[in-house]
Amino acid sequence: MKVLALDTSNQALAVALVEDGRLQTEMTLAVKKNHSISLMPTIDFLMQSVGWQPSDVERIVVAQGPGSYTGLRIGVATAKTLAYTLGIDLVGISSLQALVPKGVGGLVVPVIDARRNHVYAGFYKDDQSVKTDTYLSFEDLLEEVKGYEHVTFVGEVEAFIEQIKEVLPQAHYQATLPSAYQLALDGAAAPTSEVMSFEPRYLKRVEAEENWLKEHEEQNKESYIQRV
Repeated sequence: MKVLALDTSNQALAVALVEDGRLQTEMTLAVKKNHSISLMPTIDFLMQSVGWQPSDVERIVVAQGPGSYTGLRIGVATAKTLAYTLGIDLVGISSLQALVPKGVGGLVVPVIDARRNHVYAGFYKDDQSVKTDTYLSFEDLLEEVKGYEHVTFVGEVEAFIEQIKEVLPQAHYQATLPSAYQLALDGAAAPTSEVMSFEPRYLKRVEAEENWLKEHEEQNKESYIQRV
């Protein structure tokens, strides 16, 4: 099976083409770029580099969230459009799962910086999720994993290293970028989604919606989306 995998959930843009579990080509851009401009040219370049036509792709795997609101919309909209146009399978995989290196022992906690000392966090043991992805303060996350003997933080850890050292000096940490190749491998065996109803998993409201709800919570119960 030929799989196109893509992740635009955060700063890095990751795209891979995989056939029957074998990596054909992959590109990760770990710079601040506009994913809406870079994504399709990257896909086109990689397709041309291995001689694939769009009709060759049999499944699209996309990082479904959590992550950047804008980034998730770009990735999911692109994946849905391609899947619908080509009439092929669409699979969503956790953006946090794409940050987890294989073979790390103990509890592995992938994090995505959600600003204001909050994170999106996942919990993995033996390469399997053991708890639902969540959004919480980093202080609360440290408290939650205190009881584990072996803990490794991965993903966007740079902003939290000092807190890790202070509260959990025995813990390990490793900055990692999303792996589109691993995304493709995980998505190859995952259940498919209905294309038209497929949506990002944000885990939290966008700031504009939160502010609107605070201002209007006493006035009415009309949703932000309906109002907009």
